[in-house]
Amino acid sequence: MSVPSSPSNSSTAPRSVSRVASAREAGRVILEAAGIRRATRRMAHEILERNPAPESIALVAIVRGGVPVADMLAQALSEIAGRDVPQGALDVTLYRDDVIGHGMRPIPHKTRMPFSVTGKRVVLVEDVVFTGRTVRAAMDAVIDFGRPEAIQVATLVDRGHRELPIRVDFVGKNIPTSRAEKVVLRQAPSGEYEVVVV
Repeated sequence: MSVPSSPSNSSTAPRSVSRVASAREAGRVILEAAGIRRATRRMAHEILERNPAPESIALVAIVRGGVPVADMLAQALSEIAGRDVPQGALDVTLYRDDVIGHGMRPIPHKTRMPFSVTGKRVVLVEDVVFTGRTVRAAMDAVIDFGRPEAIQVATLVDRGHRELPIRVDFVGKNIPTSRAEKVVLRQAPSGEYEVVVV
């Protein structure tokens, strides 16, 4: 089976797309490093409860903010299940209707899918789920790489305001926000991650 060419991402992302922010960006911390560790470990337990055969699970991070969250989930899953879980990363920008519709010229970011998703129970991993458009785009992208047994969604933060009927299966924290606010995952000077509202 031929492997599709890597989608690309934009450095000028729409407001609805969360991103990994710089520690220099001001903001109110709503989830600190210890809270993130607790949330990802709980989510890992929930993923294994829903998918009792660890060998069937594959984590696919949505570039860019989903990558560090997927790394934390993979570590927790490995510690709990006693085996490594395959990880991939998808750049979904070219699958997004709100990017293509605005005639943007996205800058490519790397897609890494070192395994077939056919027959796998794929867990899409995002840092913040907002309108649902990025998750929908990621589902389309995953299917271009094969026919998974199931696609589930895990996010560190669910902030609501859906524009599409997208359900998140595993949530670290539900945080009410206004549409005008941005919720971002950033790396603190300590090197650990935190979630802030800016």
